[in-house]
Amino acid sequence: MKYYLLIISCIFYSLQLSAQLNFSEVNQFQSSLLKSMDSIVSSGKYEQITSILIAKNGTVLFEKYYNNNNINSKHNTRSTTKTMATLLTGIAIKKGFVKSEKDKIFKYLQYKIPVKNPDKRKEEISIEDLLTMSSVLECNDNNRYSRGNEERMYSIEDWTKFYLDLPIRSYPWEPKPEDQPYGRAFSYCTAGASAMAEILQSAIKGDLVEFAKTHLFKPLEIEDYTLHYTPHNILNTAGGSEYRSRDLLKLGQLCLNNGIWNKQQIIPKSWLSKATTPKANAREGVNYGYLFWLKSFGSKKKYKSYYMSGNGGQKVVVVSDLGLAAVITTTNYNNRNAHPYTDEIMNQYIVPAIEKSKK
Repeated sequence: MKYYLLIISCIFYSLQLSAQLNFSEVNQFQSSLLKSMDSIVSSGKYEQITSILIAKNGTVLFEKYYNNNNINSKHNTRSTTKTMATLLTGIAIKKGFVKSEKDKIFKYLQYKIPVKNPDKRKEEISIEDLLTMSSVLECNDNNRYSRGNEERMYSIEDWTKFYLDLPIRSYPWEPKPEDQPYGRAFSYCTAGASAMAEILQSAIKGDLVEFAKTHLFKPLEIEDYTLHYTPHNILNTAGGSEYRSRDLLKLGQLCLNNGIWNKQQIIPKSWLSKATTPKANAREGVNYGYLFWLKSFGSKKKYKSYYMSGNGGQKVVVVSDLGLAAVITTTNYNNRNAHPYTDEIMNQYIVPAIEKSKK
């Protein structure tokens, strides 16, 4: 009897994960921790938080908007939407337009040759190198003197060519890739994430926005958004496109569901597994997958998570062990406390509340 109950329970749980988000518990779920969080966020302690949404196993337990935002507000979550390149790459692989993340980028960018600073090593740059921000090119947004700093890119019309023209990097102040965890040297590079859009557009031989609408937005019923583009009118996967918080939560829930939405496999489970497995070490306590950040959240007990992240402390977080998908949006742009604020919200309130929840 226990065996059959277990099977029924597993089937029910599976159906839950493949369904759309359920908002029926938003006004019923009671949590002293989340009430405290709501009060503190409303008080302005964390400055310009604009929304917080929390779901457990597909049921939305908390949804609040702050600082004159509402359910229809679209949020510029900056680099959070870099991860769209990862999701679309997985779909392109599923559809057969891209063979593998191991593909060399010049397979799709032959028309960009010749490039400045020619070097045979550039020919070996792979899609995976761009998704992990660990290619051999000298590109570091955290170094204002870097040749590949994103601020230099924005004044160039052809962003992909800007990236490909960069010189080969050296490692004067850090170990070489082979001496680092996972065999890669992480360097935060917006230009590489931006180039992924043109690579994908070349691979599908069509418009990447239409591809995203057909294969990602439409199945998830994401309808109200503002997309940003490069000067060459290609989808801007450097970041910045604007989405409603509920739609950002759908993306998190889709990943938590192993790529399934309404019983349809939108993104391969194997791809999401690769994308959310450590590929490079970003800094102490934080690893990097395929344009996903990887770290642990919680107060007493820490839970492994992966998340989309952007300037201002933006976060779309998935904690698989808790069945948790959460969204925090803000306008705390360029605020040195922005990420500590949203880390504290995750650590002190959201994770402990969901950990205690029986929902």
